[in-house]
Formats: sequence, structure tokens, C-alpha cells
Amino acid sequence: MTLKVDEAEQGDWTVLRIRGELDLVSSPVVRQSVHDAVAEGRHDVVLDLSEVFFCDSSGVGVLIASRRLMKSCGGRLRLILPARGAEDGSHVNKVLGALGVRRLFEVYPDTASAVDEACRPLMAGR
Repeated sequence: MTLKVDEAEQGDWTVLRIRGELDLVSSPVVRQSVHDAVAEGRHDVVLDLSEVFFCDSSGVGVLIASRRLMKSCGGRLRLILPARGAEDGSHVNKVLGALGVRRLFEVYPDTASAVDEACRPLMAGR
């Protein structure tokens, strides 16, 4: 399966909905999407990973690089994992946890909570 990225604006946030496999071949597409958003002056980005069913180390690398980029420009990066992903462990959540980098990210269960300033991120252990 190929990777597909759809972009939407929700308030001040740019939401990039990613579907498919996030791997060595497809991760540059995500990297470019994040860079394009920043280049256009959009510094608050949500990566919706709820439909990513496979993520390898290159995919994780793109997530970490995206986090670094957003921090360097004074922006924010939030991730969406499946609604029960933090509890049940979606593939991406499991990979992030196994590599010890899950705590680096603000993770939300859905787009509505990710773009709502009043909502708190899910805890890494939950």
C-alpha cells in the first residue's frame, strides 16, 4: 500500500492526515508535507497517524525530525493515534514506545482534541 497525505486547516492548526505505511520509501512524503507547511508560515501542525498501519525506524525518524523542526521555528507538533491507541497500542504507538521516544510527543485521540487548546495530551503510559 502506498502512503497518502491529506491536508486540512482547523483554526490555527494544519492537520496532515496520513494513511498507509510510513516507511523508508514513503517517509520523505511526510517530511516534505511538514516542511511545506512551515515554509508557508504554518507552525502548528497535527499529524493524524490513526490510519497508519505500519511504521519503521525511518518513519519514526521523520516524526522526530518534524518535532525538531517545529520547535526550531517556535511551532507545535501534535500526533493523533487511534482513539484507543494509547491504551491498546496502535502500531505507531508501540514502535514509539519500543524505541523510548513516545514521551517526546504530545499525543491526542482525535483531531477535535488535538486542535482544542483546553484538551490535555494522553499520557505515554495510558
